[in-house]
Amino acid sequence: MKTIDKVDINFFSSFLNSKQIIELDELKNPYGKDETENLFYKPDLVLIPYSTQEISEILKYCNTNKIVVTPRGAGTGLSGGALPVFGGIILSLERLNKIIEIDIENMQATVEPGIVNEAFQIEVQKHGLFYPPDPASKGSCFLGGNIAHSSGGPRAVKYGTTRDYILNLEVVLPTGEIIWTGANTLKYSTGYNLTHLFIGSEGTLGVVTKIVVKLIPFPKNNVLMLVPFFSANDACKAVNSIFLAGLNPSALEFMERDAIDWTLRFVENVSVLVEQDIQAHLLIEYDGNELDSLNRDAEKTFAVLENFKCGEILFADNEAQKNMLWNIRRSVAEAVKNNSFYKEEDTVVPRAFLPQLLAGVKSIGEKYGFKSVCYGHAGDGNLHVNIIKGNLSDEFWESGIHAGIEEIFILCKSLNGTISGEHGIGLVQKRYMHLVQSKVQLELQRGIKKVFDPNGILNPGKIF
Repeated sequence: MKTIDKVDINFFSSFLNSKQIIELDELKNPYGKDETENLFYKPDLVLIPYSTQEISEILKYCNTNKIVVTPRGAGTGLSGGALPVFGGIILSLERLNKIIEIDIENMQATVEPGIVNEAFQIEVQKHGLFYPPDPASKGSCFLGGNIAHSSGGPRAVKYGTTRDYILNLEVVLPTGEIIWTGANTLKYSTGYNLTHLFIGSEGTLGVVTKIVVKLIPFPKNNVLMLVPFFSANDACKAVNSIFLAGLNPSALEFMERDAIDWTLRFVENVSVLVEQDIQAHLLIEYDGNELDSLNRDAEKTFAVLENFKCGEILFADNEAQKNMLWNIRRSVAEAVKNNSFYKEEDTVVPRAFLPQLLAGVKSIGEKYGFKSVCYGHAGDGNLHVNIIKGNLSDEFWESGIHAGIEEIFILCKSLNGTISGEHGIGLVQKRYMHLVQSKVQLELQRGIKKVFDPNGILNPGKIF
């Protein structure tokens, strides 16, 4: 691939202003990292377009001149998907941050990819509407990045992931051509579904510049409880028992002891009493419009939990307490990161196999000598396994640890699961793709990449 020179910068300067072109190292460096471990790759140049047409001109030129381009959202990713591993250009979508339209009658909205998830949620809620996907980083992550990874979050267990709310996309292809992938309709059976192909493609096939989002009515009420367990295995078993009882929680989150302890030390103004022998917690939410119905669901949940050894259940009785409990859950990743270097594995299995997954992860950790802190979206079988560096040697951390991670992923495969539920593959997980996908599957995907990006300029080095 071509190294960027003055001729290239002069071309970009012909239609971008000086604020849209970043050359200085101190200004470029923040774009060379995301939330993936402690990785850093310096881009040669950062471009910040303001429009679809500017992106088209950039990609057309880069494709002709074989210049690498890495699309980037808010930089909250956990798999290295937005890291410029081959240098080249970072294409930042931060200024494409408008809500173009909220169509109340059709319950959909058209937005740009740089809009922050939570800001969008708040805006549509003003109209009595709801956009459910809510990653832990919802206060900072962009919808464009959510599309790149088909992000989920706690409420995916009831409402689904980002994939379930995207109707149509405007995309700039690596060649500079601009297309719409589908239609603004709830049904679509018109040829191959390109919309779903781009969702989860991690910026390797094209750059999303407009998003048409499906919305639903906002649920007016919710109830929330924090359930302590004397056994982490019991907490995992209880998850499936709740669903087998005919209940449909809007969130069902798992946190083992270290996850909540570290978070309580890390986050200010939160206080939850954790008894000495408690080993795990479930955070369980029901939402809807009829409060009496939600309270009945909570009572049925208590009945299910009587079959397990639980401590005293905390039932949040006001909004402040609910916000505090959610703040604890959403702060776990930052608390773990504050405590130690770590590698986060985004494992997912059918939820009935969650006890076997957790037990297997702990057994593998003992075999290889590493500690893990586990938490995640138990309701859909998505367990985040944070492997802690602690006192492990640098040599083992850089090389030896991978054998243990492989065993975790082989376990996931044996339980009919896979290696990523919502974080994507990106840079750090691509070495494990062969464990869960056949050679034929991988070659098909490489072929798709080649069709869309024949010169391989767009986010190379990711997924494969």
